[in-house]
Amino acid sequence: MPKAILGTKLGMTQVFSPEGKIIPVTVVEAGPCKVVQIKTEAADGYDAIQLGYGPLKANQVIKPVKGHCEKAGIEPVKFFREIRIKDVAAYQPGDTVSVDIFIAGETVDVSGVSKGKGFAGTIKRWNQRRGPMSHGSKNHRRPASAGAKGPARVFKGKHSPGQLGGEHVTVQNLEIVKVDSERNLMLIKGALPGAKHSMLLIKESRKMG
Repeated sequence: MPKAILGTKLGMTQVFSPEGKIIPVTVVEAGPCKVVQIKTEAADGYDAIQLGYGPLKANQVIKPVKGHCEKAGIEPVKFFREIRIKDVAAYQPGDTVSVDIFIAGETVDVSGVSKGKGFAGTIKRWNQRRGPMSHGSKNHRRPASAGAKGPARVFKGKHSPGQLGGEHVTVQNLEIVKVDSERNLMLIKGALPGAKHSMLLIKESRKMG
């Protein structure tokens, strides 16, 4: 099975290593996922499988999702993600991908949508310093001069106030501390993107070390 799975972030806790050291971990309910569709180079221009995850209530199912899942012979699911792989001949629609494809000690890349924090200033958004707090200063937390005298314009990419969070984020090379295949749980060292109960994509690390 592919080294990728969808899961739900449950929250953080801590476990102890055999040496007695505390390890902060994030608990993820990973899978089981269903293979919904097979994409091939000949038909679609690339090789990939589409994974489906998350049950849906009957009143939440729309006709396109229902028809798409019926082709694979599975119940309608909430989330769909494509995983690029080289050998698609080994998979069939309806196959199950469970958490036991990973083992403790492996490293993974985890993708999700970060917490949205609304409109933020430059200090919170970009870690800039504040101005003097004395009575005569008129620039405590405001951004400094934005333009440039020569071009008479603002350069692209300048750090400014704006929306913070709510972006697609990938954290790389996180270690798997424990895999509980009976309860479909995975303990991953460190913090993961997203709020509790948000969906995560867990893949085998692309950059080792």
